[in-house]
Amino acid sequence: MQSAITLADTSRPTAVHFHRTNRGGGLFSESISQWLGAAFAVAAHRLGLRPTALTLTNLVLGLATSVTVVALAGPVADDRVPAWVVGLLALVGWQVAYALDCADGQLARVTGQGSAAGARVDVLCDVAAQIALVAALAATAVAQFPSTPTWLVAAFAGTWMVNLVTSVMQAGPNAASMVTSTSLPVRLVKLVRDYGAVIFVAALVLLFAPALTLWVMVAFTVVNGGFLLASIAFSARASLR
Repeated sequence: MQSAITLADTSRPTAVHFHRTNRGGGLFSESISQWLGAAFAVAAHRLGLRPTALTLTNLVLGLATSVTVVALAGPVADDRVPAWVVGLLALVGWQVAYALDCADGQLARVTGQGSAAGARVDVLCDVAAQIALVAALAATAVAQFPSTPTWLVAAFAGTWMVNLVTSVMQAGPNAASMVTSTSLPVRLVKLVRDYGAVIFVAALVLLFAPALTLWVMVAFTVVNGGFLLASIAFSARASLR
């Protein structure tokens, strides 16, 4: 199998070329989101778009989807708007936005358009989109259960960012993994930290059972908080050796 993208490849690269440069993300992301992103990257390349155009489109779509979920959280809780309408919007909107997030990096790597400024824009847009997504889930939970504790919302929002911080750290020269096995059982367990899988599950809850959003918040707070503590222990142990 060819191990690198050649100059000839970049003249009219296919989805395979783009997907070959993906940076992982987990079983769901690699099997679905990265391939969808590769299709977007092919289209963007043929239209002459730069990677940042995909990054900004991801931001606009992600924000628009989350803002709509926030705006309709109350009407859904009051049965004035069918839950499936909002859930379907979230399912499509968040997944397409994430695929565009995958596509911008693929396009940059294959076409050689990567830059430090582009990388910063990508991270900043990811932060903005994820803040909006967290707000959407929290708004849904509070609309369904007005007595939702403030501390839970704060803990959920804070620990959610662990995924983004660790993904950025994983891209650096000092990256390390606590569990290096790539076996299928391990990869299935790691789906709880696969962003594509996480937003898929979150959207399904909004689609079929928005009242369970509160427990989704609890679950992710526990998972992400536990991962943060484990990461601190892992890194501290390594630094003390």
